[in-house]
Amino acid sequence: MLYAIISEDVPDSLPLRTPARPAHLARLETLRDQGRLVLAGPLPAVDSDNPGEAGFTGSLVVAEFPSLAEAQAWADADPYVDAGVYRQVQVKPFKKVLP
Repeated sequence: MLYAIISEDVPDSLPLRTPARPAHLARLETLRDQGRLVLAGPLPAVDSDNPGEAGFTGSLVVAEFPSLAEAQAWADADPYVDAGVYRQVQVKPFKKVLP
């Protein structure tokens, strides 16, 4: 089943994100290589593809996991969690309708 992992950053998270980004991306690339990743990306703090120093307000990952518990465990092990980037992380079942 698909799950949406919706993460909200702490204020001024950019300095925390930068050093943890390579490990964060490596985990997403593993999901992609396994054919389980639908989409992933940050939520810019301003209306721009490149928000610069404004940084990001959170992240969204939609991926396939065997269960909600496994999706939650994967989200809990994110390097951004360990780095203190996220203030809150929600994991919810997701039903893809389109495209």
